[in-house]
Amino acid sequence: MDKGIARLNIEHFRQRLAEEQDQLKRKALLELLEKEEEKLRKAEEADKGTNGHSNK
Repeated sequence: MDKGIARLNIEHFRQRLAEEQDQLKRKALLELLEKEEEKLRKAEEADKGTNGHSNK
């Protein structure tokens, strides 16, 4: 998982949320944002595990 792409996606979803008025679209964007933030969090945790840090 490329963390740079995840960060760009997160930025994009946040910008769209700031502009979007339709509640159904906002809900979908929020779900996408949450999933992308979770992907980034997991990728960062995996990196910590491969950089000599404890995997507890």
